[in-house]
Amino acid sequence: MSAARLNDTMTGRRPSIDRELHRRLRNLLRTIGDDVRRTRLDIGASQAAVAAEAGIDRSHITRIEAGVAHPSLESIVAIATAMGADVSVRLYAGRGPRLTDRNAARMIEATVRQLAPAWRTHLEVHVTRPVRGFIDAVFERRDQPLFVVTEFESMLPRLEQQIRWAAEKATAIGSSDLVGGDPAATISKLLVLRSTERTRSLAREFESTLRTAYPASTKAAVQSLRTGAPWPGDAIAWIRIEGETVELLDGPPRGVSVGR
Repeated sequence: MSAARLNDTMTGRRPSIDRELHRRLRNLLRTIGDDVRRTRLDIGASQAAVAAEAGIDRSHITRIEAGVAHPSLESIVAIATAMGADVSVRLYAGRGPRLTDRNAARMIEATVRQLAPAWRTHLEVHVTRPVRGFIDAVFERRDQPLFVVTEFESMLPRLEQQIRWAAEKATAIGSSDLVGGDPAATISKLLVLRSTERTRSLAREFESTLRTAYPASTKAAVQSLRTGAPWPGDAIAWIRIEGETVELLDGPPRGVSVGR
């Protein structure tokens, strides 16, 4: 759907609804683009190959992956079919943001609120090369050229993709206005997970994988964020959500060895 057509359909809506619609649409288009790109890379296919198989212009694939196109459902299904992927479109009853979005926002708020003055926060950082996408948050040290690329996840549906995507975004941060290709900058990664039975189980099952990707101490990373102590390197942090309480944990939850 073109931007003009989209604006035509909004006539008569309340401004608050229009703003929320635009916000959700932008997020959805980014998610679709990320999913298409990740799946394409998983199967080792080029944009040209997927476009030819799906009967879609290659430039349209490029725009979809960049999150700037408004693909039809037919185009999305055609692309998914060409890559051997499934597509699911569902509506979930409820008020306000979806549960996963709300949890991610609460996790970000809880973490940023505790940052020491030594850190500066940048949210939704756009990167363009070698991959395109948005980083949830980048924590920048004020006293040294250090940037911690941070992703907040309340679920881990595909662990291997999350690890690869985090690494790619860390590499791509040099293309952002934030870093600007500064060769002296140190880039590190932080994965902030919601502590649930599912994520703890994954952390135990894939302990070696996570320890390799995030070898630093969780306790040292959290202490650095809270006090400005030296940053220990790539790490995982955990957040517990119970009702209205959102707590950044001092270390890994009970039963999890990664980060100890």
